[in-house]
Amino acid sequence: MKKQILIAAAALAASAAPAFAHFDPASHGSLMAGLSHPLFGADHILAMLAVGLWAGEIGGRARWMVPAAFVATMAVGFALAVIGVGLPFVEPAILASVVALGLIVAIAVRLGAAKAAAIVAVFALFHGDAHGGELGAAGAWSFAAGFMIATALLHVAGIGLGMALARLSGGGKLARLLGGITALAGAALMLG
Repeated sequence: MKKQILIAAAALAASAAPAFAHFDPASHGSLMAGLSHPLFGADHILAMLAVGLWAGEIGGRARWMVPAAFVATMAVGFALAVIGVGLPFVEPAILASVVALGLIVAIAVRLGAAKAAAIVAVFALFHGDAHGGELGAAGAWSFAAGFMIATALLHVAGIGLGMALARLSGGGKLARLLGGITALAGAALMLG
């Protein structure tokens, strides 16, 4: 079973493609576009799952506080971009978030919920800016609601994975392996 999980994780990492979540802004503006948006970019999926996995590994208040901090700060980044306040180096920061969050999971960083929430919030600001910077004002808030819901669901999947792995014998090692694969996939996205 472990060998099958490792093979599946390696295949997933090897299949990572450049970010395709950022499609034609004219097609944005609906709740459904927002819901689907995070699901079309490996960078978004990997970062969101890593946030949830880390929160699940830390446990306690971090299970809700870390993902909530990400979603809330992502909303702030989105709003700033929509009103014309953009951040520098957005795409490199997003790719760095995949690598950094993967490494955090890989080395099993244990921080308090507030400190972990602060770390993910820094990355979330850039993720939100990317969404808002591409959109313009038309339909911004229904789109934002959709991508915040999708992001939260990806966090929940990561939390569930982290909690499931915590129950398995050797699950901590598997979680660290998944973190390492995430970091490597993020590096591949940077180079690709």
